Amino acid sequence: MLWLKDRGIISVANSVLNSDELDEKVAHLLIAVRNDGSATHGANIEAAFAAVETQFNTLQLPVMDLVTAALQSEDFVMQQREVFPDREDDDNEDLA
Repeated sequence: MLWLKDRGIISVANSVLNSDELDEKVAHLLIAVRNDGSATHGANIEAAFAAVETQFNTLQLPVMDLVTAALQSEDFVMQQREVFPDREDDDNEDLA
């Protein structure tokens, strides 16, 4: 449980924040918001923005599927450690 608190939660957060899927959806949202300015004055972009917003709100990340599957395990911490290997543990095992 200490690993989960010290490393696991951080690993999940970093994986989400660094995911290509999230980057792509945020970029699409930014483009849609920029298009809602004076450059598109008079154009109906509400439907395009609503579609991008829906895609963002329903975003599914592969890493979260792995986390969800690991949480279904009896030893969910060990499963999490397999999803997010701890580099320091690997280094310590090499020394043993």
